Amino acid sequence: MRDMNRETNKGAVWVAAEIKDCTVQPVSLQLVGKARELADQLEVDVEILLFGDQLGDGPGQLIAAGADTVYTAESKDLKMYQAELYAEIICTLAEDKHPEIILLGSTFIGRELAPIVAARLDTGLTAHCINLVLGDDGILDQQIPAYGGLISILCPERRPQMATVAGGVFPTPELDRSRSGEVVPLCMPDNLELRVRTVEVIEEESEEQLIDSASFIVAGGAGAGDGAGWEKIRELSLLLNAALGCTRPAVDEGWAELETMIGQSGKMVSPQFYMGVGLSGELQHMVGIKGAQVMVAINNDPKSPVFEQVNYGVVEDCRTFTPLLIEKIKAYNE
Repeated sequence: MRDMNRETNKGAVWVAAEIKDCTVQPVSLQLVGKARELADQLEVDVEILLFGDQLGDGPGQLIAAGADTVYTAESKDLKMYQAELYAEIICTLAEDKHPEIILLGSTFIGRELAPIVAARLDTGLTAHCINLVLGDDGILDQQIPAYGGLISILCPERRPQMATVAGGVFPTPELDRSRSGEVVPLCMPDNLELRVRTVEVIEEESEEQLIDSASFIVAGGAGAGDGAGWEKIRELSLLLNAALGCTRPAVDEGWAELETMIGQSGKMVSPQFYMGVGLSGELQHMVGIKGAQVMVAINNDPKSPVFEQVNYGVVEDCRTFTPLLIEKIKAYNE
């Protein structure tokens, strides 16, 4: 894309938004709010990319959230997400408009689309950011958790600066319907041969609560020990009417689904009550918990870092303690 050694003019801040059933997804609105903040500092516009079959009031929602311009591509060919088609539209426009920053949600779509776009535009990409700070020099400080703390990743020489951010990292802006903005339709690419095409999306049905919006969350980790230990954590979550979350080891062991993972490469949650069972409390997990009012941890290691981050701690093997806690809750409920 642009080489900053040769060019210094700043373009707009872009967000590649996602829409479902004519409703812009929450993470996209959150990114628009952050884009507005960054754009105001740069004194440039916020421009949004929105693709789909039926966009409905999507452009209006984005303008109300802070966008100045919404570029739309509306076609039956876009009824389902198509990676190559999305990338072609974005890159063609970016090569013409030269955006300064492009933000995408750290979603199933964003995690695939962002690296394709970055590679085609010959620029950098930082994944799973938990904060974005603009320096006085216009360089975006893209912060991710790693090695027990935060590290900053910068892209000083290439543009656009690109990052993915999970839902819940930034607040959702209040929609201001009095705002005005421009909606610009885009032309579909001609004769683009897609090597891979999405033909059907089957949504998995789950009887468990979604962790994204749950008020009560029980999260389990490697301390569960095995599948039987994990089932006790699941039973505890059901008794507490809580959503069941997890750390990376639980996914790797096959006890839990990736969609339930909390943390840097998983979901961001903001529960009223959080209970960590058999997990160490490393930053990669704890960074995914925002503003919990009450936090409890069960771990057999008194020096575990999780005890430094919770309100109440139980120093005990969760494989012993969890069944006893279940019995007590059952007795209380009788």
